[in-house]
Amino acid sequence: MARQTSPKGGKPEALKMRMENTETIDFEIIELLFFSYRDFVSDPDAILAEIGFGRAHHRVVHFVNRNPGMTVADLLDTLKITKQSLARVLKQLIDSGYIRQIAGPEDRRQRKLYPTKMGRELALALAEPQSRRIERAFDGASPEVREGIKAFLRGMRNRQNAKAD
Repeated sequence: MARQTSPKGGKPEALKMRMENTETIDFEIIELLFFSYRDFVSDPDAILAEIGFGRAHHRVVHFVNRNPGMTVADLLDTLKITKQSLARVLKQLIDSGYIRQIAGPEDRRQRKLYPTKMGRELALALAEPQSRRIERAFDGASPEVREGIKAFLRGMRNRQNAKAD
């Protein structure tokens, strides 16, 4: 949809009616996703803020812990960010002792990333409140409902980014 410009010489009219669902837009689902994400990241955000880190640090710590030995290139591909965006965050995590960067055994230019014990503990501390929140949301749900929600979340991913889980 093209962006509309305001009429010449006048202020745009203030719209006072709320947007309602349409045949193609479900605002309730959109809002539930906004609010659930806000709350899902709130506990880790508070933990990270105490040590001067943010969500980018969380993502790096999470994926390096889930895939020890992944290369910087793999991490860039997973996060879909630029090398420049990753560089500062990764340096802070390495300098703070949460991540180790080791040259590849075959190709010394390759940089493999590993969590340290401290990095593993941080990943677990960040994941525990999120896991509790997920379990509360699933309370009383059948295995079929759980699988349906996983399928929904997989379906939300960009098709070109989704890998077989």
